[in-house]
Amino acid sequence: MADLRGFDAQTVEPNDSFDPIPYLCIITASEMKPTKAGDGAYLELELQVIEGPYQGRKLWDRLNLNNANDTTVKIAKGTLSAICRAVGVLQPKDSCELHDLPLVAKVACRKRDDTDELTNVIKSYKKRQGTALDPVPPHVPHGGLTGAELRPSSPKLRDSGAQAQSAHGGPPWKRA
Repeated sequence: MADLRGFDAQTVEPNDSFDPIPYLCIITASEMKPTKAGDGAYLELELQVIEGPYQGRKLWDRLNLNNANDTTVKIAKGTLSAICRAVGVLQPKDSCELHDLPLVAKVACRKRDDTDELTNVIKSYKKRQGTALDPVPPHVPHGGLTGAELRPSSPKLRDSGAQAQSAHGGPPWKRA
């Protein structure tokens, strides 16, 4: 978990470059970690796809909220603003307030510099349309997806088919 006191999504424009391939996800874990150089910190988010053919797959995103480069911080805050707006928590005090709330993520692929393998990159976040009782639109366009589109970005990051369960026995995103 990470202390987010002082952040107000209403004061930062959200990053908004959304294409129409949605993946319904929840944030399952978050942690503030130091950068490799030790001169900053990033918020690492673990997400899980909760519907569709890739249900149970994990994705990760890193938001460089503490960095010497002002542009990097501005981009990270814009992404955090988009996440906050998507889950309806505009002034989080801690990153755990963003957990287990459905949001739509656009996932793209890019080549890794070190291995030339394809990896996932979350490009943007949006609010889930409709209510919990409304059907969710299909998540896979006609023709389907290649497996590379939801491949973990690192060999050490493995798939998990486990679904988050609430204390009441059902997935938190489907609670009434």
